[in-house]
Formats: sequence, structure tokens, C-alpha cells
Amino acid sequence: MNIAPERSAREPAADRRRSDRAGTTQPRPGAPTTRPRETPLPVRIEWPTVALAVAIYGGFAALTWWYRALPWWVVLPLGAYLVAWHGSLQHEVVHGHPTPWAWVNELLVLPSLWLWLPFRLYRESHLRHHNDDSLTDPVADPESYYVTAARWAGLGAVGRAFLWTRNTVAGRLLLGPIHDTARLYASEAGRMMRGDGRNLRAWAWHGLGCAIVLGWVVGACRVPVPEYIALFAYPGLALTLLRSFLEHQARPAVGERTVIVESGFLFSLLYLNNNLHVLHHLRPGAPWYALPRLYRQLRADLLARNGGHVIRGYWRVLARYLLRPKECPVHQTALSGAPAG
Repeated sequence: MNIAPERSAREPAADRRRSDRAGTTQPRPGAPTTRPRETPLPVRIEWPTVALAVAIYGGFAALTWWYRALPWWVVLPLGAYLVAWHGSLQHEVVHGHPTPWAWVNELLVLPSLWLWLPFRLYRESHLRHHNDDSLTDPVADPESYYVTAARWAGLGAVGRAFLWTRNTVAGRLLLGPIHDTARLYASEAGRMMRGDGRNLRAWAWHGLGCAIVLGWVVGACRVPVPEYIALFAYPGLALTLLRSFLEHQARPAVGERTVIVESGFLFSLLYLNNNLHVLHHLRPGAPWYALPRLYRQLRADLLARNGGHVIRGYWRVLARYLLRPKECPVHQTALSGAPAG
């Protein structure tokens, strides 16, 4: 089977081979500003993804409309699932789905159910993450959770304890959302204070998306903002961070840096099969509903490529790493760590 990485029709091969030295959402000052790797738009409308969007927004509208008639312990799991599911839909749109028109795709995910991250900043950051040669690099990969040895050396006991805690499932779910949100907002505030307004349009669109959501949630459904954050937005982001918890690992071989989680229906649907992460990095333009068939065809080759790093289900991830760190937070130390699977 041929499992060569999918190449974008939009970008010259020379540009694809360049390494983007990026920060959280933008390149560092003085760093190269090469174009992020993109995937081509589909030639026709992908109706399963359109139907998915209808299901997400319909479920969200119903749950918020009947919010006051439901106990919190029903709202919490359903609200978290819907918000994280919407995050997975955003990921599909980042990769060019589901229509041939980029502006339609962006409008499809304009409402920001999780409130925290402007879609355009997410798109910029995530496309840079798809430079596989720099996966897990704490400087070049904007989605890396590792730190450099120099940063580790400069941290105090509290900072190091936090990073160890964040490398447990409990720490990632409970502390990850507030940490990631605070880090993003501090970075963007610093950028604007320096007079750098390149992201203002992204924040303006994000403000409109938040206004749509809060207008419905607060104005029409009378859900207080703190309750919405506690029962929908925060746990929804936490559930998204569960997917990324074991998505990548620092290894010398590029192919071994991406892990596979063979999940059941509930989590596979929630993450739109992005848990088959090696396949997604090789074929980022493949729609979510095509990934299971491709995975069955290519499974043996994919496992050979990534060193057999596969975990069979998120319940196993929870059992193994709920309170135990998965590895050292320092990137160089992690290179010699044990396999994740």
C-alpha cells in the first residue's frame, strides 16, 4: 500500500520542505514567514460534513433551549460533547472541508461554542503544526506541550510541578483549558500593546461568533454566562484536550512522533476519526468519514511507520495516565522515553 504523505496542490514543493519556526499563533520576530501547508478545497460539497454541522447546531440549540428543564449532570456531558464536537468540525474546516468555497466553510463554524479561540488563529497555528519535520519541537511546533531544556532550567519548583501535573490526564483536563486560554490572551494582549494589529480582524470575527452564541444562550435561553462556561465551554475544551493528550510524542524518527488511538464509536465520532492521527497527518485532505476505510486498508503499514505506537481506546489512556505523568515535559529527555503504546 502507498502511504506517502498527501501533497497540497496549492503550494510548491520547495515551500513545503521549509521549516516554519512559529510561536503559538504567529512566527517569532525575525523568524521565517513561509506559508503554512494547506490542503486543497474539495471539488464538490461533502454532504456528510454538512449534515454533521446541522446535527451539532441542532443538538446545541435543543440542549440550551431546554437547559432549565434538565439537571446539571445531564447538561454537563452533553454540553461538553457538543462543544468538543464543534471543535472537531472546526478542524475539518481548517483542512478545507466541506465545500469548494473557503468563505462558506468559515461561516459554517463562525459561532464560537467554546468562546476562547479565534478560528483564524487556530487555522494559522494548526497548519503550521502540520510541518511534520518539526512535530513536538517546543519552538517550531505551535501545538507542542514540551518545553526546552533552557526553559525548564529557568522554572522554579511551582512551574516544574505544574508541567508535571499537566502531563497527567487529570491535570490536562482540569488545568489545561485555563492555562491555554490565559497563555493565548496574554500573548495576544502583548502583541497589541506592541502595536502589532495583524490579528485584529481575526479577533473581530471571533467577537461576532461569540456574540451569536451568547446572544442565543443568554438572550434567548436565559443561561447565565458562568453556568455556560462551567457546563459547556470549559468541559468542551477539556474533552478536546483529551484527544491531544497522547496525539504526539518526541521521538528521533519523524514517523514515530504521531500516535494512533483505536477508539470506539463514541470517541471516534466526537473526534471525527482524528484519533487515527498518523493517517490524518499523511492524508490531511481526506474527509473525516473516509478515514476509517483508509485506516483498515493501511493499518499494517501505518503501524510499521509509527513504530507500533497504538493505544486501544481512551479509557485505557485514562486508566494509565489519570494521575501518572505520561513522560518528562522536557523535549530532550522525552526523546529517550518509553513508547506510548
